[in-house]
Amino acid sequence: MRILKRQTVYQLTFMPRFFPVNAYLVEEEDGLTVVDAALSYSVKGILQAADRIGKPITRIALTHAHGDHIGALDALKAALPQVPVYISARDARLLAGDRSLDENEPSTPIRGGVPKPSTIKTKPDVLLQDGDRVGSLVAVSAPGHTPGHMAFLDTRSRALLAGDAMQTRGGLAISGQLRPLFPFPAMATWNKDVSLATARQLNALQPSLLCVGHGSMMDNPQTAIAGAIESADRKGRAAAGRSKHDAANRP
Repeated sequence: MRILKRQTVYQLTFMPRFFPVNAYLVEEEDGLTVVDAALSYSVKGILQAADRIGKPITRIALTHAHGDHIGALDALKAALPQVPVYISARDARLLAGDRSLDENEPSTPIRGGVPKPSTIKTKPDVLLQDGDRVGSLVAVSAPGHTPGHMAFLDTRSRALLAGDAMQTRGGLAISGQLRPLFPFPAMATWNKDVSLATARQLNALQPSLLCVGHGSMMDNPQTAIAGAIESADRKGRAAAGRSKHDAANRP
């Protein structure tokens, strides 16, 4: 496990050289907020990192319910039974193994490692909506990678914990945009168009630091995010043009 610190954010990276999976500890006056629970074996590293920092874990917040973000959740909750778990009301359904879509949601299938029903024992204590607070973090609705994906903005520093709404491993990309050196977040994305709209909203928050699920943290990321948005938009328009052309020429 590798530990890096920026501002009040500690990034814990598991398998950093091959398949980096990040969990985060956000430092507060009263303790630490865990953001994402990484892989099943990550519980030991998360607890050891908190011990090294010297503050208790007081909250567990999840950006979404894919397996590489909730892997250590049950073990963390068993070790810290009084610590509340936060997840969006929408992705709480995925946490319970429910892949169904709402009528107002795009009909593209939910992808990625969603747990099977009854696999995760932990029941969330707080179901988040856009704008809710988790300590110094404000929950920001960030759908696209999953329907109920959340990002978290630190109100003190404007550090943005974006989960899989973006990636930096293999090059900065919006969720759903394939990076050949690390294609897995794109392969697990529910809806690219929704992801693109989310990226625009997140960049409008003027983040000072970008913290993602896969890849290194990025200081002053706004220009880079804007470039990734432009690239994704250009590819989307090109794909739409090809679809119209194919439809027009179909017998």
